[in-house]
Amino acid sequence: MNMLTKIALCLAPLAAASAADAPGVVIWKSGDLKAYQQKLAAKLSPQKVASEKINDFGNHYAMIAHREGTGEAEVHDMWTDLFVIETGEATLVIGGKLKNGKVTAPGEQRAASIDGGEKHKVSAGDVVHIPAKVAHHMLVDGGKQVTYFVIKVETK
Repeated sequence: MNMLTKIALCLAPLAAASAADAPGVVIWKSGDLKAYQQKLAAKLSPQKVASEKINDFGNHYAMIAHREGTGEAEVHDMWTDLFVIETGEATLVIGGKLKNGKVTAPGEQRAASIDGGEKHKVSAGDVVHIPAKVAHHMLVDGGKQVTYFVIKVETK
């Protein structure tokens, strides 16, 4: 099954309903998502990373992330990530193993970097699907930034 088919299956319940009368339907307008870049830039951590959960639907939720620097590598045991790059560019390392990973929450591990993995350049308009249990790390070069919409889907 290709990535676009997976995304369509995840979003099909939302598309099947009318926004005017169906509970749980949310439409995120492009301009609203892009506005998060400035809002989150004002809240950057020392690693120059900020994120905000914008909706929770039980078995999945949506958030926005903004990075002006490289954060930590991570692995989620029970969450699949879907990224839609809104602005900017980065290098996404996918696969490999966390280097000296530490459990940060149940089913969540983080590390400073990944041993192995494949590097992929991502930029505005790109969509990325990362299954649960796959290490990933967003690398942001100095002077660059990236803002991306995330759907995290719980997987069993």
